[in-house]
Amino acid sequence: MKTPLVLIGLAVTGLAFGQSFDAGRYVDHIKFLASDDMKGRATGSPELERAGQYVVDHFKALGLKPVPGAKGYLQPFQVTTSAKIGRENHLDITAGTAATAFAALKDFQPLNFSSSGKASGGLVFAGYGITAPEYSYDDYAGIDAKGKFVVVLAHEPQELDEKSVFLGKAYTDHSRMYAKASNAKAHGAKGVIVVQDRLNHKEDGEKLVAFGATDGPPDAGILALQMLPESVGGLFAAAGKKLDDLVTGIDGDLKPRSFEFQGIEVREQVEIERATKTVNNVVAYLPGETDEYVIIGAHYDHLGLGEQFSMAPSLAGTVHHGADDNASGTAAVLELAKYFAGKKLKRGILFLTFAGEELGLLGSSYYANHPEMPLAKAVTMINLDMVGRVRDGKLFVGGAGTGTTLRASLDEIIPKHPLKVDYSDNSGYGSSDHTSFTVKQVPVLFFFSGLHGDYHKPSDTWDKIDGPNSVEVLKLVSEIAEKLDAAPERPKFVRVEPKVDPRQGAPSSSSGGGYGPAFGSIPDFAEPPKGVRFADVKEGSPAALAGLKAGDIMITFGDKDIANLYDFTFALRSHKAGDEVLVEVLRGDKKLAVKVKLTERK
Repeated sequence: MKTPLVLIGLAVTGLAFGQSFDAGRYVDHIKFLASDDMKGRATGSPELERAGQYVVDHFKALGLKPVPGAKGYLQPFQVTTSAKIGRENHLDITAGTAATAFAALKDFQPLNFSSSGKASGGLVFAGYGITAPEYSYDDYAGIDAKGKFVVVLAHEPQELDEKSVFLGKAYTDHSRMYAKASNAKAHGAKGVIVVQDRLNHKEDGEKLVAFGATDGPPDAGILALQMLPESVGGLFAAAGKKLDDLVTGIDGDLKPRSFEFQGIEVREQVEIERATKTVNNVVAYLPGETDEYVIIGAHYDHLGLGEQFSMAPSLAGTVHHGADDNASGTAAVLELAKYFAGKKLKRGILFLTFAGEELGLLGSSYYANHPEMPLAKAVTMINLDMVGRVRDGKLFVGGAGTGTTLRASLDEIIPKHPLKVDYSDNSGYGSSDHTSFTVKQVPVLFFFSGLHGDYHKPSDTWDKIDGPNSVEVLKLVSEIAEKLDAAPERPKFVRVEPKVDPRQGAPSSSSGGGYGPAFGSIPDFAEPPKGVRFADVKEGSPAALAGLKAGDIMITFGDKDIANLYDFTFALRSHKAGDEVLVEVLRGDKKLAVKVKLTERK
């Protein structure tokens, strides 16, 4: 739906403080933020800057001010926003005296998470590139990939068999391309070459996956590219094998068919150009009588034109409007700011809208690590993410267990409202911005109206927003915010063990992943240049018992170097409960080595 940009002026004028919530006005915010002209509000885009200015204009019109001492309403931070294929991409493979030069973008193509650089070495075939001790399966058993390039198949074995130990048609995290790259790196490989499994995916065997369509870290620390089956067929033929036969064999008995190519040398060069941009959180403050305050926040970015995070890959390149995710939450912050503006408060209210959530909670993590007001004075952080499509009156509220008084306060207030609340996750951890505050020991409440079929698709448009039910959410949130603001006693933070879904993709919000043994760290999503910084370490966990602390940066795990959260995830999953692992961390300017005994995940 195309919405005239004159809505900016119309929406800001004529505001009256403290009015009741209005469904039409709420939806008007979403019409603007999720219009075609806003092109999906990708982090780093001009459209996100315009969305941020829209929020600033409303804060100004309401009389809200920047945080005392801040330079303005915008909190800037740096983000790697995009990558593109550079000019210098080469792949040459020599077999005996015969050398073959493969054509970039035709025979092969770099993956967007590849490192840039040059390397040469031998070549091994490692099946699907999977090491999965939980399924007693390892494509690297019996081969040495160190210093070599690894050819692996896309997806995972027996994917069309519903009785497969790999959960049949529901892919596990092992199927992801970055998982295969991380596993190859963990086995010492210089590079990984992913080849489509054309027997199970005939339509994919004839084309390369679009650059940018696969998720992963900005730089995986290994050369990574993809090739078509026909381009590597000659290599297998020279080794006396057929790729299709190897696939059939692995899928038939779930036994690896890995081997080393003899007399072959690979020479590879990859160039990826990455863009780093300055983006902004938007921050405004309504002071109260004390220096304590409640935080009300939401992310205002979305997917732009889709790229690797789209749930409709065939529509990548078209506007992903993000009406519910998360123009609905941004509009809620604006409406709550208008509701509270001009009120006399005991505690202040800090209004925050974050950039970079879709890239990994980057904005909220940056704010939590660089707060403009002391986090020790934050009573509770209220996060609004996808609150525009309540169905059957059901609203999910997370984090109620993170503060001593939160659940009791909610139980007192909710019966006054026509909403059925689901408290299925009390932990305060998850894939939205409240997690960044949970790890800083700030109590949190997460309001969420549930996933739907338009999630991360272009079809998440403003006309599907349920304005009247969204107003009911706003009424509930405003009442709990008022109660927290005026309560004689603030909630004390409580640690709650996060729930874990065994099919959850890595990286997880806790403990290094969704399955495998327990470690006990909570990662800081704003990762350092190399390593994994711990935002928190759970009490009584293996990491805590070994003396690891929040702020430590892990650089090795066992015999594996750790450059990012993905490396840690797969290094951890290569172990089992009862293993004792030597872990190296940086603590300030010191390097510490401790032994961590892993336990069963509960």
